[in-house]
Amino acid sequence: MLFTRIVKKLSNYAQPIDPLRRVCPVRAALDVIRGRWKPSILFVLSTGPARFGDIQSQLAGVTAQALTVQLRQLEADGVVIRTVYPEVPARVEYQLSEHGLGLSGLMDQLEIWGRDYLNRQT
Repeated sequence: MLFTRIVKKLSNYAQPIDPLRRVCPVRAALDVIRGRWKPSILFVLSTGPARFGDIQSQLAGVTAQALTVQLRQLEADGVVIRTVYPEVPARVEYQLSEHGLGLSGLMDQLEIWGRDYLNRQT
């Protein structure tokens, strides 16, 4: 029996077209970072390039499938760069793109807001 690996095209992970996204920049930004693991992935990658296993080990509870999908979505949105090195075994690293680095200030502000919000809850 012959087994083949099905690899989805990066375009399959692109955000769905939403008319509101085209006219609302806040919605567009939220669509890019929305996802259970995306903010945490961005936090991990803010310290520099990382391999899949390194990212997964820093995100307790994330499955390989969920991490793969969210990394591919971030890649499709131009926020993350995936680099495959021609080595045996293959080495793959993820890092923030220049566009993704632009999210750093936004993520810092969200962290401050979130900390204040959590402090109000106690």
